[in-house]
Amino acid sequence: MLYLLDANVLIDAARDYYPLDMVPEFWDWLGYQGLSGVVKVPVEIYEEVWDGRDALAEWMRTEQAKAELRFEEEADQSVVSRVVETGYGADLTDDEILRIGRDPFLIAYSLSDLVGRCVVTTESSRPSRQRANRHLPDVCGTFGVNSCNTFELTRRLGFSTSWRRPP
Repeated sequence: MLYLLDANVLIDAARDYYPLDMVPEFWDWLGYQGLSGVVKVPVEIYEEVWDGRDALAEWMRTEQAKAELRFEEEADQSVVSRVVETGYGADLTDDEILRIGRDPFLIAYSLSDLVGRCVVTTESSRPSRQRANRHLPDVCGTFGVNSCNTFELTRRLGFSTSWRRPP
């Protein structure tokens, strides 16, 4: 399975539960999972985090993090458009498009392999939300795309604070 990370996975982890200076094992583990081809951050999402002005953005700008985590596949723009129109709404305003952000790219990448790819996000399902207010798990569900949260990811891939990168 290839796990494609939403920006909020990285941002929330760095801010709330795995600060880079307090739980460096998580970030080393994440890099190793990326190097192994199990976890990746699509370039559109990568750039969203890269633009920050914090320790996470600095870490994301390192050559090591880029080499390990950046997913270089090019998105099919027609698929991204279909995700926006079908998953959110065909007649979205410019403000709604801005609110959706880069989430449609995650789903578009996953649509190329419904069995082998999974979107990871900290958003939780909110099925009653409509249009630009829809959450990633619900839009993933519309398309039959797998999704999970950060804690499911760490459980599935066996992260612990005693993890050490193999030689």
